[in-house]
Amino acid sequence: MALGAKDIIVEDPSPVNHDNGQHPSLFQTDSNATKIPLPRTRELRPRDITSGFTKAASALKTGQLVKDEAFTLFEAVGVLEIMDPKMDSGYLAPRETLEDDYDVLKPLLPEEVVGIMDQMLCHEEEDFVTQLYHRPLLSNFDEEEIVALMTQAIAWLESQRASIPEDIIAALILRLRFREMFFEAVAVDVDVLQNGSTEGWQQCTAMLPLLLTSQTVGKPVKEAFSVKIQRKLASTVPPRPIVTVSFNDAIQHLRRLCQDGKDVVQSFQYFGSNDMLTFVLVFQTRKPQPSVYIRALLQSILFGEMKILGKMSIKQLLFDDLAEIVLPGDMLLDPQHSEVEVPMDPRFQMAKRMDIFVARAGQSYIELLRTLNMNRSRIRRTLCHTITDWDNLQVDAEDIDTELRPYTMEEPIIDSRLSDEPIFSFPLSSWAYYHKLHQMEWIAQLGFELDVYQADELAGMYWYLQYLTQTRLRHMERIRGFTTRRLAYLATPTIRQKIAFSRSLSFLDFSRLEASSTQAFADGLTCLFTALHRLSLVAAPTRPYSSDALRYELRMKPFLHIGLPEILPYTQFQQLVAVPDESPYNLLEAADSAIKQARKDWDTLSKMSADKARCRGCEGEWRKNVKDVLRGCIAAGIAISTVKKALDASGGEVGNGKGPEGNVDLSGRLKVEVPDAGKRYHDWWVVPKISALP
Repeated sequence: MALGAKDIIVEDPSPVNHDNGQHPSLFQTDSNATKIPLPRTRELRPRDITSGFTKAASALKTGQLVKDEAFTLFEAVGVLEIMDPKMDSGYLAPRETLEDDYDVLKPLLPEEVVGIMDQMLCHEEEDFVTQLYHRPLLSNFDEEEIVALMTQAIAWLESQRASIPEDIIAALILRLRFREMFFEAVAVDVDVLQNGSTEGWQQCTAMLPLLLTSQTVGKPVKEAFSVKIQRKLASTVPPRPIVTVSFNDAIQHLRRLCQDGKDVVQSFQYFGSNDMLTFVLVFQTRKPQPSVYIRALLQSILFGEMKILGKMSIKQLLFDDLAEIVLPGDMLLDPQHSEVEVPMDPRFQMAKRMDIFVARAGQSYIELLRTLNMNRSRIRRTLCHTITDWDNLQVDAEDIDTELRPYTMEEPIIDSRLSDEPIFSFPLSSWAYYHKLHQMEWIAQLGFELDVYQADELAGMYWYLQYLTQTRLRHMERIRGFTTRRLAYLATPTIRQKIAFSRSLSFLDFSRLEASSTQAFADGLTCLFTALHRLSLVAAPTRPYSSDALRYELRMKPFLHIGLPEILPYTQFQQLVAVPDESPYNLLEAADSAIKQARKDWDTLSKMSADKARCRGCEGEWRKNVKDVLRGCIAAGIAISTVKKALDASGGEVGNGKGPEGNVDLSGRLKVEVPDAGKRYHDWWVVPKISALP
């Protein structure tokens, strides 16, 4: 029978006599209670189960798993950690001590000091966290004290020239001066933007060749560095080995860091919200990507202490962005409304609701800028999580649009050909939808850059990219229609309104062209990869534990909870990508037409002024980026032409892929190579390299 807690009685091995005044036992014995038997002791004889376990495991099929419900992942990881030097930071090898026996106070030769200083330049951290693991980083010292100490050390070295060889003295002084200048360069804050001084970065860059040539005088001291410090960290992560790079690579890394630091300070000026966003996007695409420190520096400049570039409020930034996209010269953005204190005044109500919107949208916009300063993989991963927040922001903004309508007295569009209901502009919701669509495109495009998709998935993912850009294009046309309508209703627009509408229409035209060019290129690659699949030139690998439908669900997972644009059912998506009614030759014709249009549009973009393209501050790099896309368009055109020639040479009307059942196998005639990221003209555009086989 089942036992309750009151039924479990533990006998006291030495009962206490109540009569002699001693305290009674806490556990009274009861003849009716169930007694817990004492454990039996037996001799433990360990047995080697390796052979039996191996034999039993060999009977399992590939992918089959036997799991005890009580054995969780926590226990599994715990087993792996114990006594594994790669996982257990407390593991000691035979005759190894827990603490380092290196004496940091022992005398060193001058050349050994040079060696240690050079070794300190050769450590590279691959990630960045704000957790210090309870280790102080000399934060209790003022910057002036550190600079004074380095100055004192240089002065002492100058006095020792008679006793230390000149080349070693020069090497030590050079390294101290480099650290002094580097410290001054990284110790600045957003105030440096006021004068744009890059002297510290420039002087550091000038010293790097001298550091490289004087490296030979140093003598490495390997025992001065140890991984045992990790045993003192308040962290649960496994110990990591010291990442040591060559001195030449370290100098190259420092050269890029100094150049990136100079560019951030010198080039970053506020020309407008979209210029700023373009600068961040283009700057982060540098190869190699700017270091963690530079990205953190850029982030602090962007919105350190919740001030944009150290001088603007987030509200002003959002109002600039709203004015350029959806609300040029609109009363909702009038800063004087905030000074009205009469609740019955419509201006008070408009200012109140706009402040609510800024409080809601400001955090999302700042989070977007913060996300774009991460490494490329983390950018995509974070966007996949935050895209739902932008979808919710769109819904919240729609409610605020509705609340503002009685105060703005907006006249809707009445057109039965378009809708039976009045059509309102919904400016705040349209702004959120525009940014949401752009981020959804970035998620897809970063997937190409990071090689997330396999070759047989490229047709489908490029189709989805063109679907997103086509949706954004239609949305921009809707916004432009309302903008021109509002401008036409202004009887006598002021000069300020004319400038605002001119800038907005200029941006909308640029954004439409950029969306159109992206859509055309993606459409062309969709048709090309679909044709290659039909011609047996791109084959799907064997996936015994997967299906196309499950993989489609996986790719769409970040967007499953998004309201608009809707996720298409897999069967419809498959039909739209495969277009089974079209022959491979017709697909290649469609691809050729789309690529030609894309090339024309990207060429037009490349000739736009920096003002209209919203790339002031990064014009050179932006134009190079567009030129790389153009080169990809040219390569795609060549690939299409190669396949078409092979089809023409393959036989009759049906046999060469022109008929309704014109699928042929060209795997014996052509070779298709899908380049990895870093080997393409542009990482977002996977253009196959197609060549004829001998």
